[in-house]
Amino acid sequence: MLPGRGRNGHAARFSSILGTRTAWTPAGDGEFFCPGCGGDRNYQRLTGQRRFTLLGLPVLPRGETGPVVECAACRRHFGMDILDHPTTTRFSAMLRDAVHTVALAVLAAGGAGSRTALESAVLAVRAAGFDDCTEEQLAALVEALEADTGRITGEPCGAGLAIELHEALDPLAPHLATVGRESILLQGARIALADGPYTPAERDVLATVGAALTICSDDVTRVLAAAARTPS
Repeated sequence: MLPGRGRNGHAARFSSILGTRTAWTPAGDGEFFCPGCGGDRNYQRLTGQRRFTLLGLPVLPRGETGPVVECAACRRHFGMDILDHPTTTRFSAMLRDAVHTVALAVLAAGGAGSRTALESAVLAVRAAGFDDCTEEQLAALVEALEADTGRITGEPCGAGLAIELHEALDPLAPHLATVGRESILLQGARIALADGPYTPAERDVLATVGAALTICSDDVTRVLAAAARTPS
């Protein structure tokens, strides 16, 4: 059989005569985390118009397609849900704020007057990215948090404090693996244990932290027990 005379040859000739082409139109831009590049990149949001082509020339409309997200660097296209994932910069800020809020909540449960608890909280917050954090700053923020939520030190986690925790942790939880979510809870547990065993108020706050991080109650109990068995 001569080259190009078989079934594949006929299909190739047909596709070179008739086909489809998509004309993309920019509809917005921004920054996103590109899984193709593995980092933060600029993007364009594109809408597309599909057309039948004859000999490579568009002749008839075939409907709309997209929208899609096109990476400005690698030019790969992704579905719009890719924008639900935070950029590296945004993710770092969310993680930093989460650790800071958990530290304040645990201190508000009774550790604000303890030097060792404040020291432990400062270490956690600095490691998360607040390099200039001091004990005095955290103590002052705990007072402001109590005034804002109407909470008294040592009380169980009230509605106001629970809202603060959920606002900081809810957006972050879907983007963390199990080990990452448990790590935040563990940091809070270590702050609580810095001045002695858990108080009921500290356990209540840590249970709220676990719930906001979508950690089941059994795993919260496991993490808190493991922290209590591990020397700080």
